[in-house]
Amino acid sequence: MGEAAGRLEALVAEAPTAGLAAAFAAAGHELALVGGPVRDAFLDRSVTDLDFASSASPDEILAVVAPLADATWDVGREFGTIAARIGGADVEITTYRADQYDGVSRKPSVAFGERLEDDLVRRDFTVNAMALLLTPRRDGTEERLPQLVDVGGGLEHLLAGVLDTPQAPERSFGDDPLRMMRAARFAAQLGFSVAPRVVEAMEAQAERILGISAERVRDELSKLLRTASPVPGIRLLTETGILDRVLPEVPALRLEADEHAHHKDVFEHSLTVLQQGIDLEASRHPGAELDLVSRLAGLLHDIGKPATRRIEGRVVTFHQHDVVGARMAAKRLKALRFDNDTVKAVSRLVELHLRFYGYGDQGWSDSAVRRYVRDAGPLLERLHILTRSDVTTRNRRKAERLDFAYDDLERRIAELAEQEELDAVRPDLDGERIMAILGIAPGREVGEAYRMLLEARLEHGPLGEERAEAMLREWWAARSA
Repeated sequence: MGEAAGRLEALVAEAPTAGLAAAFAAAGHELALVGGPVRDAFLDRSVTDLDFASSASPDEILAVVAPLADATWDVGREFGTIAARIGGADVEITTYRADQYDGVSRKPSVAFGERLEDDLVRRDFTVNAMALLLTPRRDGTEERLPQLVDVGGGLEHLLAGVLDTPQAPERSFGDDPLRMMRAARFAAQLGFSVAPRVVEAMEAQAERILGISAERVRDELSKLLRTASPVPGIRLLTETGILDRVLPEVPALRLEADEHAHHKDVFEHSLTVLQQGIDLEASRHPGAELDLVSRLAGLLHDIGKPATRRIEGRVVTFHQHDVVGARMAAKRLKALRFDNDTVKAVSRLVELHLRFYGYGDQGWSDSAVRRYVRDAGPLLERLHILTRSDVTTRNRRKAERLDFAYDDLERRIAELAEQEELDAVRPDLDGERIMAILGIAPGREVGEAYRMLLEARLEHGPLGEERAEAMLREWWAARSA
């Protein structure tokens, strides 16, 4: 606890916190550092965002902050929030709030509050409902500053590693049902257990998540998947029935076992693939930005299996689950309002995730390797990660064989790329040269000729312009005949 106190003192003494505290105190307003920065300082996590709460109104906040700031902007004036950049740091300052949701609409009706304690009790979880009061109280109460204000036992819960709500969870989730998904995200992010009463409330109110906009659900799901270990959060959402409402294809992977035919647990397999992909991404690209596309692909890669499951004798098959799953992934991600690039990339990875299998049993020709690279395009590295993480067999010899085979495939891709600029495979003749050689105008024939030369390039490697022209003329003569 002593170390945490030291970190908090350092945080308070550093710019811009110290300057803001002095300015608000001089203006007669209260100012408190709230939520995540306080929580993360106690947990010895890096503090990247500075969030403050104040008794000042939005206009009063702006008047105090403007002389100190390099820039200010509204991030939600109607919610009482003003943002500023001060000394290179971004801060957000929000008027004390007492907002209440009506339990029907998707947005809160905002009412500004008078007391810090009232602001804290309306927050989502006790570990996020702690504050450091930095200025004297407006009512003249004398306190040693900075003063820790903890209305719901957040510090106790933080030390115990428990996620709970400041007020009854039924009321908290009734105010904003998205908080149920936030519970899963914080549980995964912090490695905390969730209080039984919170889990019970999530189960009882799971249906209410359907009243939340697709965009808010998408953003919260994305935040969960961007944590270092999202699997506990996915499990919690599944067990409480919430994921059935927002991403039903994943809970559907819990296929019933057949007494005569056996297959691996697809739900557990998918969670393992997700986590293995995250770990592999971190080892291959340390320090890189977290890749949401890879994580979505890992979670969704087998969602086509329930629809394609067939029992053939004592064997369970899932023929074409890659193709079916790609269509399902695209449909669900569009419904969640993901951007087109993300939808296309995830769908394509799901479609390609089985392409590698068979390589270890039957060596591929150079043309097959080129086609693998061509089909993956800019998704090649993500496909490497997905394919490797898809190996979850407990058979050590099989796992080692697959790993060795993919090592060999990556080696061959690297060799061919060095020889042939494989990442930019194009025909040896472009459209302009095709039209000039054949004496034709732009049209369908040019596209057909281009595709023919591309197939030849993939099959044989670089042809050279002279050989490509001869092949083009031969193809054109045969086509004309």
